[in-house]
Amino acid sequence: MQISRRDFLRYCGVSAATLALSSSDYALLQSILASPAKPNVLWLHGAGCTGCTMSFLNRFSTSSPKDPADVLINSVNLVYHPSVMAAAGNQAVSAALDAYNKGNYILIVEGGVPTAFNGATCWAWTYNGQDVTFMQAVNLLSTKAKSIVTIGNCACYGGMSAAAPNPTGVKSVQAVTGKKTLNIAGCPPHPDWVVWAIVQLLLNKKPAVDSYGRPTGIYTKTIHKQCPRRETEEAERFGMDGRCLEELGCRGPETKSPCATMKWNNGVNWCIGANAPCYGCTEPSFPKSPLWAGESDD
Repeated sequence: MQISRRDFLRYCGVSAATLALSSSDYALLQSILASPAKPNVLWLHGAGCTGCTMSFLNRFSTSSPKDPADVLINSVNLVYHPSVMAAAGNQAVSAALDAYNKGNYILIVEGGVPTAFNGATCWAWTYNGQDVTFMQAVNLLSTKAKSIVTIGNCACYGGMSAAAPNPTGVKSVQAVTGKKTLNIAGCPPHPDWVVWAIVQLLLNKKPAVDSYGRPTGIYTKTIHKQCPRRETEEAERFGMDGRCLEELGCRGPETKSPCATMKWNNGVNWCIGANAPCYGCTEPSFPKSPLWAGESDD
C-alpha cells in the first residue's frame, strides 16, 4: 500500500494536538510536502535490539497512514534504513554516500555507538571490500547532517547497550560526535514521538529541549502526575488491578513521558495499565539497578 503526502497530512491533521501543530504550522507543512524535492533521511542502526524501528513500524491504523514505512518513503526520501530498504550491499551504501555528498539531510540514529577496540565490535557496512565501523559511519554522516535525531535511549544516552559492564564501550551519539542531537528517549519510544520529531524538522523548527536534549513538547510532566491511578490505594502485590504501583517500585514519579495519556498499540494499553511498574525508560539514568525502585538486589 502506498501512502500519499495527502494521507500523511491527514494523519498530521488528526494528530495536530499530539504533534503540537498550529494552523500556520499545518499550512506550512502542506507547502513543504507539495514540493517534489523531499528531504533526504538516513537512518542508521547501531548497538541495540532494533526495538525502536519495530515500535515505529507497529503504528498501524484503520485509517491512513496505516504503514509508517510508507510515510517515510513517500513523505520524506528515506535513502538508507537497514531494516526497511530493498537495496543491499554496495548499492545501499552508495545511496547513503550520495546523500552525504549532497549534504543537508536528516540523520536518524538508533542504537548506541560502541567505541572499544576502535569501534570494531559493530559494523555499519562493507563498501567496495572495505569494512566500516558504526562509529566511523556516525562520525562521517554527522558532519553534513542538517539535523541529528537520536531514537531510543541507547542512541540518546547509552541505554541498555551501555549497561554495566559495557565491554564494548557503548556511548551516546552526542558523546561520540560532539554534536547536538534531538533526543527522542524511550526503550522504545512511542511511534508518534518519532513522527513528531520528523514533522518539527520538516517545518525547520528547533524544538525547545530540556537539559537532557529531550523536546519539552513531549517530555514535560512525570508519568505519576498524569497517571489515572495516582489517587488510588497502593497495591500490596502485583496483579491488583487499578491500584497505584509506587510502593512496588514504580518509577513513574521520576519519569517524564506522556505514556499515560497516549498509551501504546494505537491507544490500547500501557505498562501501568497492564499492572507493570514504570521502569523509567525515558530517563538518561535508565536502566537503573535495581530496575524497579522497590526491588531488592537479591
